[in-house]
Amino acid sequence: MRPTPPVEHNGLVGRAQRRREFLSSAAGFLGAVAMHSLAGAASSRATPPHYRPRAQRAIWLFQSGAPSQLELFDPKPQLARFDGEEMPQSLVAGQPVSQIKGRRMVVAAPRVEFAPRGACGMELSNLLPHLGSIADDIALVRSMQSQVIVHDEACTFVQTGHSQPGRPALGAWLSYGLGTMNRDLPAYVVLNSSGDPACTGPATRLWGSGFLPGVHQGVALRPGQEIVASLSNPQGVTRRLRRSQLDALRALDHAHQQQVLDPEIETRVEAHELAFRMQASVPEIADLSDESDDTLALYGVERGKPSYATNCLLARRLIERGVRFVQLFHGGWDHHYRLNANIQQLTAETDRASAALVIDLKRRGLLDDTLVVWGGEFGRTPMNQGGQAGDRFGRDHHGKAFATWLAGGGVKGGTVVGRTDEFGYDVVESPVQVHDLQATVLHLLGIDHEALTFRHQGRDFRLTDVNGEVVESLLA
Repeated sequence: MRPTPPVEHNGLVGRAQRRREFLSSAAGFLGAVAMHSLAGAASSRATPPHYRPRAQRAIWLFQSGAPSQLELFDPKPQLARFDGEEMPQSLVAGQPVSQIKGRRMVVAAPRVEFAPRGACGMELSNLLPHLGSIADDIALVRSMQSQVIVHDEACTFVQTGHSQPGRPALGAWLSYGLGTMNRDLPAYVVLNSSGDPACTGPATRLWGSGFLPGVHQGVALRPGQEIVASLSNPQGVTRRLRRSQLDALRALDHAHQQQVLDPEIETRVEAHELAFRMQASVPEIADLSDESDDTLALYGVERGKPSYATNCLLARRLIERGVRFVQLFHGGWDHHYRLNANIQQLTAETDRASAALVIDLKRRGLLDDTLVVWGGEFGRTPMNQGGQAGDRFGRDHHGKAFATWLAGGGVKGGTVVGRTDEFGYDVVESPVQVHDLQATVLHLLGIDHEALTFRHQGRDFRLTDVNGEVVESLLA
């Protein structure tokens, strides 16, 4: 069947078409190759949900820098008993422990108190009073493990399933597999409240689409007047004029697409159209004037002031309007020194708002089909790094044991999964790897993590690579 001739716009397409006619035979060959490639990509795409989803959408509250599980989630009375003494050699002999290796490994007790919270009796730190109030709604994993203990690589690993940049982020996989629920908004939105979420390097690698079509990458929203970079029209360009320009551009792209069948052309067209629709939809989301004072107080939001709390509230507003996946980044958790003062500051910034998000979703009837995840890239050592007291007290990177919590969307609330040894050094029961957590998140959203694949460079890739098991004990 011959293609339908493109519609001209002010004669532009006709002239462009004539200039390309002499390449028609070569274009036909390239088009056939591209069509074959497109067919291959389409056939390798999964068609989820593979089974009944427990969650329709997800919010990941990522705390980059590695929060100390020993000050927050994993009470270890034995640390107080042996505070200041050397760690048992049976645990640490020959073990790689980042900067501490080669020094005396001295036990360091947390300077906080733990207490049972909720009807479930979950023990949590006194630094998390608001989280403690929703203990019966969360599932706490105390047995997370990661083989990567360098911040940049570990953050990339949690977000993309691989420690090297270039792979699609979890949100991009969800956009690719499940699609959008609101054509006027991206399927995948990123909110960052504390600078670069991975300490160094370009943060965009953490929400990129990798080898997936570019339309699936995360869209970062920013504080201030221009919430999305380059979204507003230049001075003097009306919305009607912008629509006319996009119509002309679409016609040109359509003509070019018929010649070369390049999938990136359609990606660009979709991006332009989405940006045009977002010009009307995004400012409304960022306008909190319709939120009550009680709701703002619940989160700890100050009107007009960007913060982690504001981003938590924006996350709720985004998923209410059909965004599939919202990724929050909040950094500053890398406490090699001054741990006591710094972790108090970070929990003051995040505890109220994190709990408020769960409370707010629940009272609006959204928690049952919205998954919330909170966690960092790895944990901290039970040994001190800088000294036993004062500003020098801190903990080093630790991948053998750390904590993450989940709520909503098919998660069994009031549950603790896994256990570490008496020093909190290593997992002794129900280890959960990063790929296991990713597989579980996909499962709750109705996706078989082994089936959601994309063919790239001759083989099928997936978020969990060749690993990952669903953590059944987390499921309600």
